[in-house]
Amino acid sequence: MTPSREQTAERLLTSSLRTTYDPLIEIDWDAPLVEGAFWLPPRRSSLFGTPLWDGLTHEQQVELTKHEVSSAASAGLWFETILMQMLIRQYYDADPTSRHAQYALTEVADECRHSIMFGRLIERLGTPVYPPSRVEHGLGRFLKTTARGPHMYAAILIAEEVLDSFQREIMADESLQPLIRMVSRIHVVEEARHVRFAREELARAVESAGRGELAYSRLVIGFAARMISQRLVHPEAYRAVGIRPAVGLAAARANPHFRETLRWSAERITTYLRELGLIAGPATRLWRQAGLL
Repeated sequence: MTPSREQTAERLLTSSLRTTYDPLIEIDWDAPLVEGAFWLPPRRSSLFGTPLWDGLTHEQQVELTKHEVSSAASAGLWFETILMQMLIRQYYDADPTSRHAQYALTEVADECRHSIMFGRLIERLGTPVYPPSRVEHGLGRFLKTTARGPHMYAAILIAEEVLDSFQREIMADESLQPLIRMVSRIHVVEEARHVRFAREELARAVESAGRGELAYSRLVIGFAARMISQRLVHPEAYRAVGIRPAVGLAAARANPHFRETLRWSAERITTYLRELGLIAGPATRLWRQAGLL
């Protein structure tokens, strides 16, 4: 049985009091970087196992993982900006005295700090910000303005849980740069609350949705999954190591190692969405195009 909204929100508010971090204080942004250390496990790089990867020097491989991390951080900023606007839109109609509404604001506050953290990370990396395309930007604007019910919370969960898979592995790997391990640890700890909140809200939304709404939600969720997976590694990131973006993108999409990494990153959320009946019918093709199934 799913706990009531107020019960869950009360527990999450208590947890927020115990473990909330200010990345501007908790992270030493001026600490020297570790020479030669990767930014994510090499096997999680989009080109790992390809001739392009084998043709790079160790320094270039490290540089590629740095730009891939920057790309993921840029995507995280975009996702979290959309999420905050969806939560505020929902809060607009909520009872401000309820614990549920108060936790929604607490999550927005968390996401504000995370967005600052990702911005500082990109600045410290010395890489470009890798923004969404004009089409993706427009689709994000549509989603944050209109999403409600099952597809609102499912879209939130896809972005959160895919990134969380990478970050849980990163924070536990002592061979990686300490900076990205600390950023990952803060994000994992606080996102665990957000995932719990969204999963329960999604289950309630599915229970109350009609057949037509569920059919529409499956399609929107599938498009969101494809958009999220394609934005994890921006094609321009390959240019940093002398690989033309179109060549790097084609190699990554054909790379069985990276396709397996994408499936691995989405295992928890795809299992949960299937249990709720939200990956089915024509929308399944979108998930396969995303490389998440």
